[in-house]
Amino acid sequence: MSAWAIIATAVAVITIFIFFAYRRQVQKTCRQLAFLKNHQTNLRLTSDLPFHELNELVDGINDILDLSREIKKTAQQSEDSLKETITNLSHDIRTPLTSMDGYFQLLTQSQSEEERQHYIAVIQSRIVSLKDMLEELFTYTKLQNETYELEIEPLDFGKSVFDTVFSFYDEFQRKGIEPQIDFCDGHLPILGNPEAIRRALQNIIKNALEHGQKQISFSLSVRDNQAVFCCRNDVKNPDEVDMSQVFSRFYKADSARSSASTGLGLSIAKGLIDRMGGMITANLNGSTFCIEICFPIQK
Repeated sequence: MSAWAIIATAVAVITIFIFFAYRRQVQKTCRQLAFLKNHQTNLRLTSDLPFHELNELVDGINDILDLSREIKKTAQQSEDSLKETITNLSHDIRTPLTSMDGYFQLLTQSQSEEERQHYIAVIQSRIVSLKDMLEELFTYTKLQNETYELEIEPLDFGKSVFDTVFSFYDEFQRKGIEPQIDFCDGHLPILGNPEAIRRALQNIIKNALEHGQKQISFSLSVRDNQAVFCCRNDVKNPDEVDMSQVFSRFYKADSARSSASTGLGLSIAKGLIDRMGGMITANLNGSTFCIEICFPIQK
């Protein structure tokens, strides 16, 4: 046999070997894909051959599998979150509605004008609570839209803080709270949306009124060319506060959701502050809970 014949035979044998090796690997890959299709598993495809192109193909398929699993995981989390949202909203909205229904029944049965006026006042209060809840839900829904933008303009952060804090004067009086106030003097120019600033500050103060004890303090200062607002309040059970969830939607330290709020207040505050380029943080030092807002001061 000539040398050329030997070479041709060797090439043919090698070609056939490579062909069947490729075929066997493709069959194995098909079996693996069929298994992955019918089973919930995090297994990945494997290759037994040292061929670069084939290994690239297997790696590419594995990347697609990983992406598919991540998409599926995210979809499941979204579905679970939606179910939780519906459950929470049903509870939060049902509470004032049930209360209104009860007082309405009492109103229709009462013969006393004084009692009737009392029931009417309570019903009106519940209507306001329900309106506030729906407004919070509307704001939260808008913040979930990535294309939602706030109109930003120059404003005096100090004036916004002063006006908002003192708008709660009656509520402080009603609860017997005399907040400690330490505001710096002067103009604090920042870029923001006046209504969004007001809403964020309101939500923070409402949170302090709802969950805090008698000690509440507000401070406004300048630090590292930042306008800094801080709201501090004592909490009754600091061990029950999960700091990692403070800005999460529907989070309430009281897991029974006994209060008549949606638990969206701080989540909305964070969303608004973030959209305006500010920063909001929370910390717990002993029994003192503090929320801090910072905005760069404009020249």
